[in-house]
Amino acid sequence: MSDATIHIPVLAQEISELGRPQSGQTWVDGTAGGGGHCQLILQALAPEGRLLAVDRDPAAAERLESVLGSGATVRHASYDEIPDLLADSAWPKADGILLDLGLSSDQLADRDRGFSFQMDGPLDMRFDPSGGQSAWEWLAQVDERTLADTIYRYGEERFSRRIARRVVESRKTEPIRTADQLRELIYRSVPGPRRGRSRHGRVDPATRTFQALRIAVNDELAILERALESLPDCLASGGALLVISFHSLEDRIVKYAFRGDERLEVVTRKPVQATAEEVTRNPRSRSAKLRVARRLAADGDQSAST
Repeated sequence: MSDATIHIPVLAQEISELGRPQSGQTWVDGTAGGGGHCQLILQALAPEGRLLAVDRDPAAAERLESVLGSGATVRHASYDEIPDLLADSAWPKADGILLDLGLSSDQLADRDRGFSFQMDGPLDMRFDPSGGQSAWEWLAQVDERTLADTIYRYGEERFSRRIARRVVESRKTEPIRTADQLRELIYRSVPGPRRGRSRHGRVDPATRTFQALRIAVNDELAILERALESLPDCLASGGALLVISFHSLEDRIVKYAFRGDERLEVVTRKPVQATAEEVTRNPRSRSAKLRVARRLAADGDQSAST
């Protein structure tokens, strides 16, 4: 496997400014991916800080071992397992925890994963292919109503029932196993232009359904909710919890979790977004939203390094 990554970390400067990683601190990157954010944090933590780099994707975790070397402790796990990982390592509470919830460019570019409707390949969509159902397996057995509700809820697709009906009809004669098959079925189900952006700037009609299936297959929103409940207790007093989201469902969960948590002080009243210069360099950053909160002091808490 190549150690190269094509993923560009988003909002890197803003993470440094709002998270304030410093020498000697303990940090966790719960969605380490290509290691871009990790490398920036490690530079700030040097020479005596420590970083726990976590990723649910085994390919990413393997790559991180080479990219980060001995500078970080790498674990193949989901970010809602961070409390157990810290406890098992006997590490102190963290001065910062970062979650970048976006799909990485490396994952999108891997045609064997099925994340992108722009290239054909097996319709897998699992972050961790070693467990759980693939997207094509789920599509083969899900009932029409559940499928329609999933596409509507997680993809905010108003033609969800039409797409679900066509999926159920199609699988009677031919299983839907590839990204191409699903994309073409969506194009036949949704009115308007079949590919690319419409005259009015709307996104490709396949985007919403692919997003919905990915969220469902990976149980993404439930994992986010569990993590937001447990991670504040992993932070030292004054420690920062930084979350980058890429669609409204995630951002809404983060916003209300931060606001409603008595353990946290909200730092960003509104989400921080990429500058025009960053969007020009990295178009993927256009939809990124960063929210930050800090752990309030509590009895028995240790203070974060300053």
